[in-house]
Amino acid sequence: MLNHQALLIIDYTNDFVADQGALTCGEAGQKLAATIVNLADEMLADGDWIYLPTDVHTPNDPYHPETKLFPPHNVRGSWGRQLFGPLATWFDQHQADATVSQFDKTRYSAFAGTDLDLRLRERHVDTLHLAGVCTDICVLHTAVDAYNLGYQLVIHQDAVASFDPAGHEWALKHFVNVLGAQVI
Repeated sequence: MLNHQALLIIDYTNDFVADQGALTCGEAGQKLAATIVNLADEMLADGDWIYLPTDVHTPNDPYHPETKLFPPHNVRGSWGRQLFGPLATWFDQHQADATVSQFDKTRYSAFAGTDLDLRLRERHVDTLHLAGVCTDICVLHTAVDAYNLGYQLVIHQDAVASFDPAGHEWALKHFVNVLGAQVI
């Protein structure tokens, strides 16, 4: 039987979550760790797909729009780009599982410039569960693209965070009111 759900754990890296991270959500992001790992365990046990789209950059890239907006972050091969805490341990234990995969992304959305939509359609996935950071940036842009591609959305509000509390709250409302997502 094919499962039609996938979990996207978006950008849960040291640079976005750890105290010393370049663009950290700090404590708000750190509090998500156990919830994200539990969610990954539950979905893995159910045979669902688990993807970890992970931001990657080259410092001071003159062709990348984020260079003007944010300090260098999630640089390939750096400590900052490594998965944060318990998720790093979970991924080390499960990266060989057939339904678990990490991949690079260079834009806010996990769909932009990646083969994510192709992977999901090959696997007949129609529902995406979103977790990770930042609620109002990469999670939001991924959700908008997923909506435009026809996916059903489930946002786990205890598994998303931002460094901007007002942006976080706005995005949670936007998921429901504009994208028709289920926020649980």
